[in-house]
Amino acid sequence: MPTTHDPSIVGRSVEAARRWFDDLAAELGTDDPQYAARALRAVLHALRDRVSVEEGAQLAAQLPTLIRGIYYEQWKPGAVAHLTRDVDELLAHVAREGMMAGETEASHAVAAIARVLRRHVSEGELDDVLAILPAKLRPLFEA
Repeated sequence: MPTTHDPSIVGRSVEAARRWFDDLAAELGTDDPQYAARALRAVLHALRDRVSVEEGAQLAAQLPTLIRGIYYEQWKPGAVAHLTRDVDELLAHVAREGMMAGETEASHAVAAIARVLRRHVSEGELDDVLAILPAKLRPLFEA
């Protein structure tokens, strides 16, 4: 049984993240890994900042270690979650953080990442996250 000091744990973590990025790049229709990473970061941060600390931590626990690092990057758990209920505001946030052309591109990225999350995160956990989101935002992530 591997220990936390076992180098193979790092290799498995990298491989798990690579599978996620490959899946995401296919969903986004891109060969650009930096674009896929920016899109993933922007969408994960949008989700993270709109759910409770507890629910966000439960979602993060199901992410590969390296992607979990992206999820928590620049997180301030003491800060109040963004309470936006506006689709346009959320898409503008994703577009800005993901360095995207605009809300249409951001909407495509949100839908692609939602499909990847559906494949890699337990259905119950994703449903819990979606239940916390304002009703107007849920359809973006229910792709």
